[in-house]
Amino acid sequence: MADAMIEFREMTKRYANLVANDRLSLTIERGELMTLLGPSGCGKTTALRCLTGYIRPDEGRIFLDGKDVTHVPTHQRELGMVFQNFALFPHMTVQDNVAFPLMIRNVSKPERERMVTDSLRMVRLDCYATHYPRQLSGGQQQRVGLARALIYHPKVLLLDEPLSNLDAKLREEMRFEIKEVVTRLGITAMYVTHDQGEALALSDRVAIMNRGRLEQLGTPEEIYESPRSKFVAEFIGLSNFLEGYVQTVQGGDMVVMASGVSVSTPALPEVGPGQKVLLFLRPNEVEILPQEAPAGTNVFEAHVEKATYLGDTMDYRLGLGQGAELRVQSDARRRYQAGENVRLRLPRVRSWAVTE
Repeated sequence: MADAMIEFREMTKRYANLVANDRLSLTIERGELMTLLGPSGCGKTTALRCLTGYIRPDEGRIFLDGKDVTHVPTHQRELGMVFQNFALFPHMTVQDNVAFPLMIRNVSKPERERMVTDSLRMVRLDCYATHYPRQLSGGQQQRVGLARALIYHPKVLLLDEPLSNLDAKLREEMRFEIKEVVTRLGITAMYVTHDQGEALALSDRVAIMNRGRLEQLGTPEEIYESPRSKFVAEFIGLSNFLEGYVQTVQGGDMVVMASGVSVSTPALPEVGPGQKVLLFLRPNEVEILPQEAPAGTNVFEAHVEKATYLGDTMDYRLGLGQGAELRVQSDARRRYQAGENVRLRLPRVRSWAVTE
């Protein structure tokens, strides 16, 4: 591809009997921030380490800015790296930590000082140049790591779980910090994480990894709104699943009997009456109605099993049909108590065919 900055072509990496990356093919475009997202052991960090050159793939090739770098040494790949554990030198000041990549590249002292000043200003740490890492907060230390990774203008910025050692508030602040800096510089970035919130907040596109393979690739909206598998739906956001059998198919809709209720949903190609399907709906897509609300399509009676106050939302466990339970989240301004009977409306239900 003309605009491809990073390209994995049919890359496979094995560790004994474990296939960490299984014929991975993935393209990251110039100026794009892509997140590799998945659970531990899915192969995302292996892909990053192959890109850095720390390890070599057993099969396939890796291209960087159109050049095959599969066997190119790490120091020749022009990559900037931000690590999970900050990786700062404790005996060096902030300015010396940031300047380190320039020192090993024999950049002159005047030019080094200018570049360090610019880089620290970029992450709003120019007032901390003479501090030591121990004098900084976790978020400030990570910003030093970001400044160091970007100081020599690498072609690609790699971020390996960079926020996992920060508390929740700092993680949220750093998400926007990283996004703002990467966007302003127009640099290509590959971000590795198991945190779905980070992936949705930061990414231009998200690559969902599962057992060494690419499960789904798309924008955060596409991944969240239209997951292509149960794995993706479970990993991104909260989910409800109901198994059932197709009763009828008419026009563009089908009726599915699931947990004692008949649910209407868009028909699936090549799925007919009697076939097993899995229904999927998000907790925030279910509407809770008063018990006296009128009946209608996809409106069902339910029982409030549990109600939990979460500030601006309420989290409910609702009994539906034959022992099924749905998790529902709704506006806390209208609250229902455990033991109440209510009605549910399911305005949007997706489904997949189940293959035995």
